[in-house]
Amino acid sequence: MQFAAIQFDIIWEDKSANHALIEQLLHEAGIEPGTFVLLPELGDTGFSFNLPKIVDETTLDWGSDLAERLGIWLQVGYARSTDSDKGLNCASIISPQGEVIATYAKIHPFSYSRESEYFVGGDQLVIRTCDGLKVCPMICYDLRFPELWRHGVLGGAEVFTIGASWPEARQAHWRSLLLARAIENQAFVVAVNRIGVDPNLGYAGGSLIISPRGEILAEAGHEPQVLRAELNPNSIRRWREEFPALRDLRRDLLGAIPIDQTI
Repeated sequence: MQFAAIQFDIIWEDKSANHALIEQLLHEAGIEPGTFVLLPELGDTGFSFNLPKIVDETTLDWGSDLAERLGIWLQVGYARSTDSDKGLNCASIISPQGEVIATYAKIHPFSYSRESEYFVGGDQLVIRTCDGLKVCPMICYDLRFPELWRHGVLGGAEVFTIGASWPEARQAHWRSLLLARAIENQAFVVAVNRIGVDPNLGYAGGSLIISPRGEILAEAGHEPQVLRAELNPNSIRRWREEFPALRDLRRDLLGAIPIDQTI
């Protein structure tokens, strides 16, 4: 299955402009039907806390239309409302038929940047089978919490798709942690980070696609780029069988978290 990570400079709080830019990048890259396309965290607004401005139905309406028109799988990052005055930082997977088949809410709001003052954390992982691969979406700061990824693997995840707005100041951490998550979980990792600047921070991209053995299949620099790689479900299953480290996991040390899964 082909995966594509769309690395670009998000236009601040302007959904329609970002949608047009994303579609242009997909068109120029010649994305084929059946591809799983991954967009960054809050990918059509930027990492904004202005909930009245950024929360509406536009993202999913546009994403569903785009996925159906192009015949692609699409993971979009956006903000949604709750019953309180705080929002949820979400990633939804949309099928090539335009159906929203999964929505994950970021479990770890980034308190260092005050995200937790505006967004509440989610309370479950999500896993969906997409063309034979079991996909578990994550969002940005979740990368720093390996126990969350362990639960994903125990739930059957084979590919982790993580969209981010990861600041340039900690770019080395981004790359190192992604490699670690792939190696220790014997899983594919498809990670997209934005580039450019917003009113608060700068971002250096560095999107990555990593194999279950820790091999870098594709890596972006600091420019707009559509990063692509073919992920073979048989290769991950053979590696887990050949080197069965996951069988030695001490599940009793991990606690528990609900997993919404259709696998």
